[in-house]
Amino acid sequence: MIKKFIRKILGVKEARNTDEPEILGPEQHGIDPKMVSANAVRVTSTLQEAGFEAFVVGGAVRDLLLGVKPKDFDVATNATPEQVKRLFRRAFIIGRRFQIVHVMFGQDLLEVTTFRGTATANAPKDEHGRVLRDNTFGTQAEDAERRDFTINAMYYNPANQQVLDYHGGMKDIRARTLRIIGQPEARYREDPVRMLRVVRFAAKLKFDIEPTTAAPIAVMAPLINNVPAARVFDEMLKLLMSGHALACLQQLRKEGLHHGLLPLLDVVLEQPLGFKFVTLALDSTDRRIAAGKTVSPGFLFASLLWHQVLEKWNAYQAAGEFPIPALHLAADEVLDSQTEKLALQRKIGSDMRDIWSMQPRFERRNGKNPYKLLEHPRFRAGYDFLLLRCASGEIELELGDWWTAFYEADEVTRAELVSSASGTAAKRKRPPRRGQRHKDGEEAGHDEYEGQAQVQADASDDDADEPDDNFGGEAAPAPRKRRRGPRRRKPQGEGAPAGDVPQGSGE
Repeated sequence: MIKKFIRKILGVKEARNTDEPEILGPEQHGIDPKMVSANAVRVTSTLQEAGFEAFVVGGAVRDLLLGVKPKDFDVATNATPEQVKRLFRRAFIIGRRFQIVHVMFGQDLLEVTTFRGTATANAPKDEHGRVLRDNTFGTQAEDAERRDFTINAMYYNPANQQVLDYHGGMKDIRARTLRIIGQPEARYREDPVRMLRVVRFAAKLKFDIEPTTAAPIAVMAPLINNVPAARVFDEMLKLLMSGHALACLQQLRKEGLHHGLLPLLDVVLEQPLGFKFVTLALDSTDRRIAAGKTVSPGFLFASLLWHQVLEKWNAYQAAGEFPIPALHLAADEVLDSQTEKLALQRKIGSDMRDIWSMQPRFERRNGKNPYKLLEHPRFRAGYDFLLLRCASGEIELELGDWWTAFYEADEVTRAELVSSASGTAAKRKRPPRRGQRHKDGEEAGHDEYEGQAQVQADASDDDADEPDDNFGGEAAPAPRKRRRGPRRRKPQGEGAPAGDVPQGSGE
């Protein structure tokens, strides 16, 4: 009693006993049992009937306490992975650093983990202190201590509807505070990805990061470079598809994590010309997630890296490369540089290429080109990307409006739109015949080069089926017949010898 009074006078907080949990009943935590996945209840009850402890744990409990229906449910138990696997027909043991079990119910996947122990002193680590492999099992109290944040270290038992809270997570939820468990420097060194997670949770939940938790982040940010690229990519994908992507990127900048973390973040946050485009893309992604619609990772990363591609595309064209090959070279260069650091999956990279390569084709609205582009399997993604470019001011709104009308129109209206686009398109000059004389001393070959460049660009498009001389959507006029008349002999010494024909005249 006296010690407690002295601590109160001096303002010293009494250390919390983390070996015993605070038990919260339904009237205290307010979780709605109807929001708990039926498959999660099935897994916990199966394990409990077999004599094991089993609880819903982690982010699912946090979301239930916040009144949000969780997307994923994780289960923690004192059963070993082999014991869990034997209880379920479709169960698979995965993981190297720490083994877990995936239990499948149709398309629904639940992750079941064995309580982890705290004996990490002998666990293999790299030179920076990051734990490489740890299959040490322990008690529930030790498992709670191993979790990253207090709000993720609570256990919910669907059978009696009790919540077990070891580290004051319920108090931090009510205070909307994000607090790491243990010494922040040591926990970030064990797993540097936790620095990205704290940013994602703070932005997604609109929680404040507790000062002691936030203090080491800016200094320890370079440790993320030692994490395998695949893990960083997974965490970045969660961050960008959290439904609060823009807020997450702003939080990364606030915590000093954007510099050197990923090249694409430097592009997103530091290039003023691309900032509006990226802001529109992320806002669109957030709205789709909020509406329950699907989001393509390929579209998202294509948006984030577009202005890096655009910059290199313009540079290649300025160096003399034709537009379509220049775009392909720019895309290759950007994807190659990002794949090393982001471990972009091949499917995502392929989707990004398709979206980028469609952009020049949207400008070709004559003949069969619009119809062929409409049949492209990734047309909708490319079209949405075009609208973002229009909305950001990169290209004229008229192009996006035309494609919106064409996309939504019937066959008759589409034909009228193509006809009007072809009729109003600027007519290109036909390449002059070799040796043709130019008026006013105009240099031969200038217009011819422009014509050849267009032919080269059109030929690079696999779907191009228009004749090379139909640049403006109209047939080129037939050449005029030359009138034949008696040849006039030139006097000796004036130009070519008698009977010679000037080269390139066509005779």
